[in-house]
Amino acid sequence: MHRRRRTALVLSAAIAAAAPLLTACGNDAHPGAAAVVGGQRITVAQLQNRVDEVRRAQRAAVTDESQYQQAVAATGTLTRDTLHQMILDRVLDRAARDAGVTVTAREVQAMRENLEKQAGGAEMLRTVWLQQYGVPPQRLDESLRLQIEAEKLAAKLHTDTSRPAFWKALSDASDRLHIDLNPRYGSWDVQKRDADAKTPWLRETVGAGQQTA
Repeated sequence: MHRRRRTALVLSAAIAAAAPLLTACGNDAHPGAAAVVGGQRITVAQLQNRVDEVRRAQRAAVTDESQYQQAVAATGTLTRDTLHQMILDRVLDRAARDAGVTVTAREVQAMRENLEKQAGGAEMLRTVWLQQYGVPPQRLDESLRLQIEAEKLAAKLHTDTSRPAFWKALSDASDRLHIDLNPRYGSWDVQKRDADAKTPWLRETVGAGQQTA
């Protein structure tokens, strides 16, 4: 499988699966925090805003109430998954920064245009990213930047995003960030991945099996 196509999905998936084991100690020491990452709080309000973005996008995408309820049911762990995604975003950014990896706006635009061709247009790409990965339209470029960042980090490490060396780099970055997770949202272990997790770089991306350039 082409690396870009395979990479175009690992981060939202590792999320539902990245949950179980690092430490879950976010508590009264950080009131109002869903997590603390690198000394920076992810507040419960910030988390809820991100969840609301997805729910609003889901509501706008379907007019039938039963279809909307099905979409909600399919993302029943959205709050926890969203928080883990937000944490993993910061972990990946730290690992990439430590490795000297950067991503340009031009690279993001090129990837978006390529995926839009595969998906059958910009609207279809937004729909697929929302339905399959829980990424609302306004977060699409941010999600694509992370996909490219993950791929470039893997290349810098002479490995692949599915290989232990890549996840070791993320685990090391996670340790350096001293992640403190509120227990109500589970626990955190960046190396706990699951093949059934919902991340754009653990699965084939849009385009019905076509490869990206």
